[in-house]
Amino acid sequence: MSIFTPTNQKRLTNVAIVRIKKGGKRFEIACYPNKVNSWRSKVEKDIDEVLQTHSVFINVSKGQVAKSEDLKKVFGTDNQAEICLQILAKGELQVSGKERHLQQDAMFRDIATIVADKCVNPETNRPYTVTMIEKAMKDVHFSVKPTRSSKQQALDVIKQLTETDTINIQRAQMRLRVVVQAKDSKKIKEKIRKIAAKVEREEFDDELEMVILIDPGVYREVDDIVRQDTKGHGHLEILSLKDMEEGEEKLK
Repeated sequence: MSIFTPTNQKRLTNVAIVRIKKGGKRFEIACYPNKVNSWRSKVEKDIDEVLQTHSVFINVSKGQVAKSEDLKKVFGTDNQAEICLQILAKGELQVSGKERHLQQDAMFRDIATIVADKCVNPETNRPYTVTMIEKAMKDVHFSVKPTRSSKQQALDVIKQLTETDTINIQRAQMRLRVVVQAKDSKKIKEKIRKIAAKVEREEFDDELEMVILIDPGVYREVDDIVRQDTKGHGHLEILSLKDMEEGEEKLK
């Protein structure tokens, strides 16, 4: 006697499930293990390497596929490939408690590593150790968000730490060299002095040359000034991406 399998059921094994609750209903997609976070962090770019099937389920484990009318009502479309991308972006990855804890610990350290690489103690201009950054993150009760990339969260951590007294920290500054023609020198010099954290050198002969330190966040602004205000005749050169002293800050 043959066993009948309903046509709206697909049996899948060894899957990572991403779930979203919307419109009072539950929707799931079946992904390959270890690929969801790679996709979210933009390491993996091939969606076929992430999704086991371009189908939307109400229960992956039981192989129950979502009805087209439910998809239209909740998502405004029954295009399953499009809905899969929405769920992949906003849904919750279903993992065991132990696995979730390990993933969060790994991401917590990744974030701390990025912060340690980008920042310094402004008093000594030396970078902090990853251990010190992790302690500071715990002191401000920073919690990892699995749906966001480590880099995005590292920028959040830097902002949060600079706004508290937990640790004396700032972004490591960029060192730039600016060269502009004499006719543009006055207006360029005034604008750049307002932006620069420090002017290390300023020389004027037939042209203006400045060596400055800036916060990385204003680099685009400096670049726009040099390009637009000189109509493309100015020159901007990055001398160093991170101005910092050798050696790390140590726990006392």
